[in-house]
Amino acid sequence: MNKILVIGEIGINHNGSLETAIDLINECKNAGVDVVKFQKRNPDICVPEDQKSKLRDTPWGKMSYLEYKKKIEFEQREYNFIEAHCKKIGIQWTASVWDIPSFHFINSYNVPYIKIPSACITDKELLSEMNKKSTKPIMISTGMSTLEEVKQCVSLLESKIDSMLLCNSSYPSDYFEIDLNALSLLKDLFPSLKIGYSGHETDILPSVLACGAGSQIIERHVTLDKNMWGTDHKSSLDIPQLKELVSNIRKAEIIMGERKLVVYEKEKEMAKKLRKEN
Repeated sequence: MNKILVIGEIGINHNGSLETAIDLINECKNAGVDVVKFQKRNPDICVPEDQKSKLRDTPWGKMSYLEYKKKIEFEQREYNFIEAHCKKIGIQWTASVWDIPSFHFINSYNVPYIKIPSACITDKELLSEMNKKSTKPIMISTGMSTLEEVKQCVSLLESKIDSMLLCNSSYPSDYFEIDLNALSLLKDLFPSLKIGYSGHETDILPSVLACGAGSQIIERHVTLDKNMWGTDHKSSLDIPQLKELVSNIRKAEIIMGERKLVVYEKEKEMAKKLRKEN
């Protein structure tokens, strides 16, 4: 039986609170998640110039968009605590990196892989730097990307890329946008990579179906409350949904079984009853 890697994406759903992040890590661990994932950015680099000074209403009052992005960004103190806590309770962690300084920052930690988010797989400067310097396997997502853009990304990352997640970047995604049949296309085109699914739908059905379509990895955003303030909570799974998803994934692993025909013991007994002896 091939075990499916389950990633709980905390992302920025901690809203800048380390306490919320730790609660989410603990809930993911209790649900049976394998890896929790965050997002790491340098706001001075990632926020477009025309957006930096725009005012935004936040839980901390009205502030510029740049100030808000810095407010919710974890730095070394938080990630040191996260790494220590994950080691203590026995769960892995990693992050998506959105710029070169963030890549070097996450690359310095003991993470199982580093993720390039869908928004960045066309960032040739970032890809080149990761190909040269990454000491960890690299995972990508295909959201917003043409097949040609995906191929170019794979080519630039060379042997460093390890896995690819089919993804639709609508938040949340409608069923007609998901196209799980593309999993088999990616498997055929990139046979050396682990192929998985990163979902932004509001329920768990597409993620479960992805397991039946051969997904080796399932990644879903998680939240303590879909009604929390922030952009990603509505398209995230709450904790009861997360537990149900992991339970169904583990059942799917058993159901999918092996790529061979097996006559099981109960069938042999049935054969004795129903088949004529030759």
